[in-house]
Amino acid sequence: MANRSGSSQWISPVSSFLLPRGGDTLWCTLALLSLLSLLLHHLTLSSASPPPPAPHFEGFGDELDEIDDPEPPIQLTDLLASPSLTQSDSQTHHGPPETQSQPSDHHSPPSPKPSTAQFDFWDEDEFEGIPTELPPEIPEITPDATASSDAEEAVKEPKDPDSGGATEKNGAVFKPSKWVVEIICGSFLIMFVINYFTGKKENENLALAWAAKFATKDSIFEKNFSLLGVGEGDDSPLLLKEGQNVFKFYASGRRYCQGLLATMELKSRHDLISRIYNTLVPCKDEISFEVYMNDEAVDQVVFAVAKKKAAKTMLKELPDLQRFASLVSPPSNRKWVSEELAVISESKEVAGDLITEAVLDQVFGEKAFEKYGKLFIFMHCSDQQSGIHKKKLMFKFALPGANNMADMTRLVALVPYYIDLIGRYKLSSQARSKTDAARAKVAQEAYKELQNARQEAIQRKKAERRKMMEEAEAKLSAEVIRKKEAKERARQMKKAMPKMKMTRA
Repeated sequence: MANRSGSSQWISPVSSFLLPRGGDTLWCTLALLSLLSLLLHHLTLSSASPPPPAPHFEGFGDELDEIDDPEPPIQLTDLLASPSLTQSDSQTHHGPPETQSQPSDHHSPPSPKPSTAQFDFWDEDEFEGIPTELPPEIPEITPDATASSDAEEAVKEPKDPDSGGATEKNGAVFKPSKWVVEIICGSFLIMFVINYFTGKKENENLALAWAAKFATKDSIFEKNFSLLGVGEGDDSPLLLKEGQNVFKFYASGRRYCQGLLATMELKSRHDLISRIYNTLVPCKDEISFEVYMNDEAVDQVVFAVAKKKAAKTMLKELPDLQRFASLVSPPSNRKWVSEELAVISESKEVAGDLITEAVLDQVFGEKAFEKYGKLFIFMHCSDQQSGIHKKKLMFKFALPGANNMADMTRLVALVPYYIDLIGRYKLSSQARSKTDAARAKVAQEAYKELQNARQEAIQRKKAERRKMMEEAEAKLSAEVIRKKEAKERARQMKKAMPKMKMTRA
């Protein structure tokens, strides 16, 4: 009983402390719950073990560190310069967000350096080589601004005397010295085209001036030939143009000849390079006449008259003059040609008969040649010409200017005069015997040359056949060669045996 009473005495004050009476019971309960919750929270934090270290991923460690750091205060400029959101493509391009520059007032101080808060989620180690500072934006250039800036630079910046006239525009420097070759080539091309048309016109005017003087009505060729021009009608052209500097004229319908062909070979005035060359090495416009004589009209005549320099060239190049003719010395008992001329003939008799007094007075005489013979080059008559037409009469003159065609009237008159003279001319018996002997000798030499050429051709064919047989034998086998040698040996033995003739008794 005493124990029970003692315990009850100890519990009663505790219960009275824990279980208050009256209105204080609610507040005491709330205070106890708060203390218990704080105690449990403290025990949970102290008893919890530290978390295992997280694996290191490149680019994420710095993020966690930067998240723990207190964020700087957000300024108004940062909110205005926040990057805009764009839709990502299939391939992402990591990098710092682009910032847009905002127009600032002229009186405001320069804007501070952009905050690094925009690069909080950008790993510098992962994206190497990317600049941390954004390049300044290039202001938009308008045509008006470009023109005004060019004008200001032209006023402010003086020209450099060492630039050589160079101009600078939009950063590109144009120097005239770089275009020297192009300018020269373009100028040459323009000059070449202009010269082509002007030179072509000059040659045509010169050819037409000659035709108007000597091939129209009441002219020399109209009086001596029945057909003029390249056609048969009245409206046929007189001249045939074969090139920019080659013109031809044809005439026919005269006794002793089949026809006449005149060829004008003019300077290449249409070619600029040829024109420049002709100024350094002068040459002349020339016209040549070829008269195709009838076979029965021309006797055995080889005759030529030319200037001395041209005569030497003709003796070296023309085969008929080489074989039959030689230079004729001037006779002492009669008038002769001018000292500037040389006569080439098969005999002195032919030369004396063909150089008449009328020709000497008109052209070939000393006084007449000084006045009218400046344009004369040569004349050549032969019955031993090479080509289809064996008997031919040839003349060659220089052409004067288009306004001076009358200067060669006497030279052109020589053509019909010598057609009649050669057609009527007959050799004497003594001169004919000499010409016959000379032609027989030349024919014999030609026959020997032909025979020698034939023999050389035969020998050449035999050598080629022998070579082919040797090559074929080299390809044969030993057995075939042995049989062939045996056959050849038997043939030689049979050939060497004496021939026997059997007769009946």
